[in-house]
Amino acid sequence: MSCLREIFTSSSYGEGLETDRDPPVPRQSLTRQNRIKELHELQIDRTSCSGFWANQFRVLLTAAAYVLMQELRLRAARTRCTRAQVWTLREQLLKLGARVLVSVRRVVVHLPASCPFLPTFRIVALRLGAASG
Repeated sequence: MSCLREIFTSSSYGEGLETDRDPPVPRQSLTRQNRIKELHELQIDRTSCSGFWANQFRVLLTAAAYVLMQELRLRAARTRCTRAQVWTLREQLLKLGARVLVSVRRVVVHLPASCPFLPTFRIVALRLGAASG
């Protein structure tokens, strides 16, 4: 993993950040480093099964979860979660205590009025295709 990190930090494209580092670190490389860290938060490196195909399937599921989280991040544009990392999106938009009513035609999610992330959740849900009501 350190080899991959070295490749990203030694690249010479993008604008440099004004930090106390010498030489300045390109902005895009910091973003890529954060994305690599997010993959580790989703436990992409957790391949503890004994079989190759089981580990391959775990990595595939982790990659699919990461793509879904990226789509959630895109739909959360211009909200408090615009530049949120995977962990923050998970805590604020996915791990909610709610009452869910399922009928033949729709799924209704009742969030508590005291939910601190309710406005952001509403915006993201509407952008994902939820009907208000």
